[in-house]
Amino acid sequence: MTDAPGWRQAAYEIQMQWALDSHQPWSSGRIESDESVLVPWPATSLESRERRHVRVRVWGVSGADPSPWSDWYAVEAGLLRPADWTAQLISPGWVEDSTVAQPAVLFRHDFDITSGVESARLYVTAHGVYEMEINGAPVSEDVLAPGWTSYHHRLRYYTYDVTDLLRDGANAIGGHVGEGWYRGRLTWGEGKRNLYGDRAGLIAQLEVRHADGRVTLVGTDGRWQCARSPVVSSEIYDGEVYDARLERHGWSSPGHLDADTHADTDTSAWSSVNVLPFDASTLVAPTGPAVRRTQELEPVEISTSPSGKILVDFGQNLVGWVRIRVEGEAGQEITIRHAEVLDNGELGVRPLRSAKATDRYILNDSGLQEWEPRFTFHGFRYAEIEGWPGRLDRADVRAVVCHSDMERTGWFEASEPELEKLHENVVWSMRGNFVDIPTDCPQRDERLGWTGDLQVFAPTGSFLYDCVGTLTSWLRDLSCEQLASPDRMPSVVVPNVVDMRLDAAAWGDATVLVPWVLYERFGDVEILRAQFESMTAWVDGVAAKIGDRGLWDCEWQLGDWLDPSAPPDDPAAAQTDTGLVATAYLARSAEVVGHAAKLIGEEEASARYAALADRVREAFNDEYVTPTGRMAADTQTAFALAMEFGLLEKPEQRERAGRRLADLVHDNHYRIGTGFVGTPLVADALCSAGETQLAYRLLLERSCPSFLYPVTMGATTVWERWDSMLPDGSINPGEMTSFNHYALGAVADWLHRTVAGLAPGAPGYRHLTVRPQPGGGLTYAGATHETPYGQARVAWRQDGHVFTLDVLVPPSCTATVHVPGGDEPIEVQAGRHDFRVEHRPAGYPPQPRIVRPRIEEG
Repeated sequence: MTDAPGWRQAAYEIQMQWALDSHQPWSSGRIESDESVLVPWPATSLESRERRHVRVRVWGVSGADPSPWSDWYAVEAGLLRPADWTAQLISPGWVEDSTVAQPAVLFRHDFDITSGVESARLYVTAHGVYEMEINGAPVSEDVLAPGWTSYHHRLRYYTYDVTDLLRDGANAIGGHVGEGWYRGRLTWGEGKRNLYGDRAGLIAQLEVRHADGRVTLVGTDGRWQCARSPVVSSEIYDGEVYDARLERHGWSSPGHLDADTHADTDTSAWSSVNVLPFDASTLVAPTGPAVRRTQELEPVEISTSPSGKILVDFGQNLVGWVRIRVEGEAGQEITIRHAEVLDNGELGVRPLRSAKATDRYILNDSGLQEWEPRFTFHGFRYAEIEGWPGRLDRADVRAVVCHSDMERTGWFEASEPELEKLHENVVWSMRGNFVDIPTDCPQRDERLGWTGDLQVFAPTGSFLYDCVGTLTSWLRDLSCEQLASPDRMPSVVVPNVVDMRLDAAAWGDATVLVPWVLYERFGDVEILRAQFESMTAWVDGVAAKIGDRGLWDCEWQLGDWLDPSAPPDDPAAAQTDTGLVATAYLARSAEVVGHAAKLIGEEEASARYAALADRVREAFNDEYVTPTGRMAADTQTAFALAMEFGLLEKPEQRERAGRRLADLVHDNHYRIGTGFVGTPLVADALCSAGETQLAYRLLLERSCPSFLYPVTMGATTVWERWDSMLPDGSINPGEMTSFNHYALGAVADWLHRTVAGLAPGAPGYRHLTVRPQPGGGLTYAGATHETPYGQARVAWRQDGHVFTLDVLVPPSCTATVHVPGGDEPIEVQAGRHDFRVEHRPAGYPPQPRIVRPRIEEG
């Protein structure tokens, strides 16, 4: 019933019970409200481990009968208090040289179950990255868990339902722990190790509830044993070495029995563990999905390089690793090197800088073997394989794609194949750079959570995937580190592992603009409340720097990073004055903080930040804008910033600025002239100036630099530089030369909002703004988005003189539809709507007329 045309919610009722066989569930009663997303929890709060079942039904405004009840949905709390943790942190019992990479560690423990299991939960985390097994079976499909957080402030734990893995009698639990981000090498060059600690370790707490009400606790403690793993070394940047001859078959099975022969295996190398102190108050439950394997790709070609090396091309630049299936002699070593591109027919490894990105597998004597790495990941399209016994067949290798297992929520289509390919490249770059945190790149000796990259990409990312959980976790780390620093200013990377004190505009502004985007796209005002102290600390800190002048031009900035004019060895050497960029961003962030303050009831703060925004805006005009609308920096980025951040005071200034921006695009032969800062804004600025067709001309240009140039060069992800690969096929000589960087893919937000015409008109898409602006010779375009309220879709087609527009509005939502050529916008309710426009024959006035708007059932 909720998919009926025009349906709007009028009321809801929630029922709750503690067990599914309960005969009298608790009820909220009928609650008169049209809110259906992020409704406050209506009953008493859950305690640690408490499980309840809930269901809901709703009433529409036009009917007396409620909907059918939804299915029951289970809600279960984790461990909410530090005192709930009885498990201890255990680490290897031997002396380690933590200055170099160390083997992964196996931990194990035997225990008995003396009566039937009703339910069992495993709560687990690690100083490092882990995989858990019970009775020889993995407990989940998670990889690289618990991910990367600011470990000193927040260490995530995961909860697994392991009821079906336990049995009466003897049981065993095992944990496999690698160094991961916790103590492995991080940052560029030689890098740094042991940034969070010099001892890898495991914290695991198994709680078994029996039918008679008893609880059996099995936690990591001094009774556990440990041994060196066959993972001889595992490094995020450098790869993994696995010696299959060191495998301990049945190591996580009861009695340490071999799974095949059931014979006792050698236990002499098992050692006692060390118990270390840890702060249980840092343990938090995750807000987003874990990293998992999400796809496998077959090779599209296996070839031989000019030097005689075996090269495997998977046809797609991706993030993950290679799985192999091989048979050979014990001791045979297979080496797999990874890279994104080829350089003169050989693996192009120079852009990796110091990252080795190399995995090694040493065979045992067990016949056909299948292996993939556990505790590393690579960004690659090509793999070079050495040491393969016999002939390598396509069936022997697969590329395993890994990233945070977020739900896909956004799609785009158009009549121009290269434009669709550009969008698909953006999707792949987001997948590859959301490996637990949003990173700059996934392949070289970096892979860090650069704030500016995400700040410009957040609108695009929030459309493509349900990334709110992943990003709110990252924002928690940002604020924890920021507010713990002496000056309360954020780092340019989060988690902060760099020795760099730089208060950079556009990068630091992520503290303000990322929470604001998440509020706009997902509708959760609590994100603003949770991040408000971080938001204000940033703006207050910058305001203190500028004093009464209102201009932020007093220190070095990253500026419009990597604009096309930047030479290979100086990516910050952009055309646009960095003071102009910084001051523009301060005005924008102060304005947004003012809006956020009002939403959370901070009226005095709202007025104060609005006044700051006005003062900075005035200073910007005095310093960088002429009375007629020319800019001190005559660049695409300068005009785009001024126009899209609302910095031009007078209509004549805005009109003149729009004309000059158009001139710059024409004069540059329709090639892009922006870096990280200007790229998300330039197409919108052209549209604001009435130059929509010029925006399309800029979008569809194919010469270098342009959005489609990488597509013409065979790119399957978004590049860091407009010319990461030069027209002659050689790799840009600069050190900043990644082939998987989502920042310049921020233009996809414009594709969704303007080319297709689907934009949020109210937070969380409760109201849609449908305003397609066709152009560029496209004959159709469309966008689909899974909003918090349901699916929204806009699709248009130009067929000769007939223009059709199809709109789907989710339940309880509304939309304002701007039909191209129509006189007035049209307000519509939930449901499917079709519009058709015919242009009049020659000789009639050029204004087209709407012939048939209608709403369809279903």
